[in-house]
Amino acid sequence: MRGLYYLVLVLFFSLTVTLKLSSCSGICKENEKKALLRLRKEANDPTNVLSSWIDKEDCCDWEGVLCHNVTGSVVELTINGWDWTELRGLNIDNFQWLSSLENLDSLDMSGVDLSEATNWTEVINILPSLVNLRFSNCSLHSIPPLFDHNNSVLENLDLSLNNFSSPIPGWVFSFSNLVSLDFTGSNFTGSFPKGPFNLTSFTTFKASSNSFSSALPQWLFDLSNLEYLDLSYCGLEGPIPSGNGNLTKLTYLSLASNNLNSTIPNWLYGCKNLETLNLKKNSLEGTVSDSISNLTSLTSIDMSKNYLSGKLPSVIGKLWKLEDLDLSENRFEGEVSEIFNTMNDCPPIGSGNCSSLRTLTLNDNKLIGNLPKSFGYLSNLQFCYILNNRLEGVLTEEHFTNLTNLKFFSASKSNLTLRVSSDWIPPFQALDIVIGGWRLGSEFPLWIQSQQSIVTLDISNAGIVGEVPTWFWNLSSQIRFLNMSHNQLIGEIPTFSISDSNMGSGGPWLIYLSSNNFSGSLPHIPTMVTELDLSDNSFSEGLTNFLCDKRNETYMLEILHLGGNLFSEGIPECWMNWPELRVVNLRENKLTGGIPRSIGALSNLKSLDLKRNKLSGPLPSSLNNCTRLWKIDLNENELDGNLPPWLGTRLSKLIVLSLQSNKFEGELAPELCQLNDLQILDLANNNLFGAIPRCVNNYTAMVNGRKEIRDGEDEMDYSYYVGVFRESARVATKGNTYQYDTILSLFTSMDLSNNNLSGNIPTSLTSLVGLRSLNFSNNHLTGSIPRGIDKMKVLESLDISNNQLSGEIPQNISSLSSLSYLNVSHNNLSGWIPLSTQLQSFSPSSFTGNKLCGLPLEEKCSKNPEVENEEDDTNGDDNEVEWFYVSMAIGFIVAFWGVSAPLLFIRPWRHAYFSFLDRKWKSWHT
Repeated sequence: MRGLYYLVLVLFFSLTVTLKLSSCSGICKENEKKALLRLRKEANDPTNVLSSWIDKEDCCDWEGVLCHNVTGSVVELTINGWDWTELRGLNIDNFQWLSSLENLDSLDMSGVDLSEATNWTEVINILPSLVNLRFSNCSLHSIPPLFDHNNSVLENLDLSLNNFSSPIPGWVFSFSNLVSLDFTGSNFTGSFPKGPFNLTSFTTFKASSNSFSSALPQWLFDLSNLEYLDLSYCGLEGPIPSGNGNLTKLTYLSLASNNLNSTIPNWLYGCKNLETLNLKKNSLEGTVSDSISNLTSLTSIDMSKNYLSGKLPSVIGKLWKLEDLDLSENRFEGEVSEIFNTMNDCPPIGSGNCSSLRTLTLNDNKLIGNLPKSFGYLSNLQFCYILNNRLEGVLTEEHFTNLTNLKFFSASKSNLTLRVSSDWIPPFQALDIVIGGWRLGSEFPLWIQSQQSIVTLDISNAGIVGEVPTWFWNLSSQIRFLNMSHNQLIGEIPTFSISDSNMGSGGPWLIYLSSNNFSGSLPHIPTMVTELDLSDNSFSEGLTNFLCDKRNETYMLEILHLGGNLFSEGIPECWMNWPELRVVNLRENKLTGGIPRSIGALSNLKSLDLKRNKLSGPLPSSLNNCTRLWKIDLNENELDGNLPPWLGTRLSKLIVLSLQSNKFEGELAPELCQLNDLQILDLANNNLFGAIPRCVNNYTAMVNGRKEIRDGEDEMDYSYYVGVFRESARVATKGNTYQYDTILSLFTSMDLSNNNLSGNIPTSLTSLVGLRSLNFSNNHLTGSIPRGIDKMKVLESLDISNNQLSGEIPQNISSLSSLSYLNVSHNNLSGWIPLSTQLQSFSPSSFTGNKLCGLPLEEKCSKNPEVENEEDDTNGDDNEVEWFYVSMAIGFIVAFWGVSAPLLFIRPWRHAYFSFLDRKWKSWHT
């Protein structure tokens, strides 16, 4: 009996194999084979995608062709038309060959260039049995708004990665058996078609990365069988529909990166099968309801970068399947501990960690308090980002007890203290530890030595004092981002090295050790380091050994900040070895000599800061090769010569030009007006003479209030990590000197004070309506204050003192509501000080040395301008009355003598007149 069983089993297996191999047994239909050969002949196939289609072989053996087991008909055709190695592929311009494949139920031509096949939609009618149609990445550029089809079996339609540039037509939703649509990245625009549609089998709709710029349709959220919905990166606007959504089967929902601006609708909390919820990068507001605890199937929640507020929803901690949680960059507040405490309340109580959480991202909120000890029970946690909150308190070893899988921990910019024993060995091997701003104690943290996989380490501003142990410098050879700035570290830094395992690997390699007390000579660095900040230490000697160490090697360094040290001697001519440099900052040292000519080899240079040294000589002409420069700061040196015209013609991208307190001389070249992006111009304390160019209105950034940010540009933030190294500038304004960094891109200033400039203030200056600070003091300017000064609405500081200006202060200056500093002292101004809330609140010293009167000065004017005007009006009215009576008298005289004179001197008139009176008298009495 057992033998019979095995015999039957063998026969069944043989029959199955025979049937499956029938597609390879020469049963391909001749007419279908000819159709496919016709396709091969007519197609443009430069990469031989169809090379296996040989006439002498069975077409069922061809690559991409699948035949029916019994009939031999071609039922599936898959042609991957793109060759990524050669970046070109198959091109087909018509579908006439397709009519012979009448039994085809699946057609996949992804990557085939169908841009010339304008009738591609007819494929749906040509193939009545078509169930699956995939035309992804086919260079399709048109889709008809109306289309009559006779297909009743189509289930899956994929038109992703094309370029339709038109709205989604309603007919794509008219297939009665439709299961899925994929329109990802096809540049659909406009609004969704008006529903509702009869889509009882519809489960999947992927349409991310389009340009709808419209509202979400309600009918889409009434599809009861929908399981997967992705409309991220679509430019969607308005609210998430708040109707009675019926998406009870939904497992995946992504509306990320749109412009949705409502609260989270209540129907969402009823989607109990939901596993992934992504609402990041919108403008959603309001709170997250405790009803989110109903979504017990959730594995991923991302609501980052919205305006959600209220307390952190602690019930999220009860979602035991949750693996990834991102609530960063919102306005959540309250105790951070609540969300952790609920994570241990899973049944049975006290059974230990039941959380599946791998990623926790709560950064950039308003959370307070300390991390509870229950934080240490999250044994599955790998990624934790809680930086930029208001956390405070003490963390001990117990807080990290079971975090054996922790790889990335970022909690900087909080007032937290780590208090552990000197022999503590963390239970994790982390890659990133970012705890800048924590109090770690005065001793160098020995537990770092156990982190053999560390790649990123930030222990800046941690209160560490003393020398760095030798073992750390050996460990640092594997660290790609090292930040120990703003401590009290001392000693010399040995030559940096990179471990053999990291040699040849890509960057970035960032070293930030600023604001300590390191001394000695500069350490040599590997050529692959990209950012080095050793500023504000006590390094001494010269720069030659550092800059000219390896003349035959090219360094990858992009940021070099050595300012605030004790370097002396000259700047060496070795800059040709550092071609990638974008930032060079050698400020506040004791460097002498001229600016080296080789600085012109830095074609990528964007920021050059050499202020507060003892540099001399003219600007080197080679500097005009640095055409990408955004900032030049050479303040407080001994540089001389004329300002070359190429500053304006070649360095047209300059935003900050600061040459204050040098020995520059000559006239201001009109070419300087070509600096359209210039926001800060500081030429104070030099020997410049001549007139202020009338073309200053060409400073477009001072008109708009900032430079125009073009595509691909950043806002003067040079580091690989945003915010680590920002541009800064010292600006004299409002009678003081201020340091601008985070808001530098929003500030505009012009300072030409303490020179020998003469002539009038050009009226074109008032076109700079975005200017915030203006200083022309201590020159020889004449003429009057421009009348159009009231146009400069955002002007905060105006200093034109110690000149020879005359005339009155324009009355309309009182409309400058932003003005908080004004100094017009020591000129030849006269008249009444205009009345306004600000002007009368300034110090009298702002107006002294003129012939002005009125508050805040003690000198009173002879007449109040307003009273004087009223008197003028009254005198005018009196004159009008006097002339009225004069006119009456003249009129009476003219009328009287115009009648009486003829009667007296013309006898016939006199007789006629009195005869007339006599008749009237008699007739009246009668």
